[in-house]
Amino acid sequence: MVCCLVSFSQVALAQSTYLISDSKSNDMKLSGTSSLHDWDMNAHAFTGKAEFDFKKDDDQILVGLNSLTFSLPVINLKSDKKGLDKNAYEALHTGKYKNIVYTLLTAKVTPQKDNKFLVKATGNLTIAGVTKETEMDVHCVVNTNGTITCTGSDKLNMTDYNVKPPTFMLGAMKTGDGITLEFNVVYKTQKGA
Repeated sequence: MVCCLVSFSQVALAQSTYLISDSKSNDMKLSGTSSLHDWDMNAHAFTGKAEFDFKKDDDQILVGLNSLTFSLPVINLKSDKKGLDKNAYEALHTGKYKNIVYTLLTAKVTPQKDNKFLVKATGNLTIAGVTKETEMDVHCVVNTNGTITCTGSDKLNMTDYNVKPPTFMLGAMKTGDGITLEFNVVYKTQKGA
């Protein structure tokens, strides 16, 4: 059960369900290093759902985050090199594990300024069938059109998820173990919610 660490006894809440929109600004980026040069892969198509709590009678004041999930099909991650994509898909065992999945466990929301909020999030991240608990700072902006933009990043080691860092060009190029997952995601109110 997700616990949002907010003083619920002192504030009335209005809960809303949101889905990841089809905004062109949605982006998930996986980046890392190699013995030759840095690399990155981007995806713009993924799905997810979130339940945000707002101060009653003010849908601009975010006070809690009850749940959040996203699912990223690995084959949606693309670089500018087909060889890199192919080797990355093999390393991530996409034949068996098709998605990178995140599920929120707990969240603490702290107001910043100008409808901006910092969410200290703890959740389960599943890559290549291996699930690890991870903590990250998520920056949320409640936009005037009612959407919510969430941005953040998480540094990971491939080997923590039983992923062998891929090599390229017959082993001449070797990738580093450390990778960074960055995201910019726009959530919009679910119709009928």
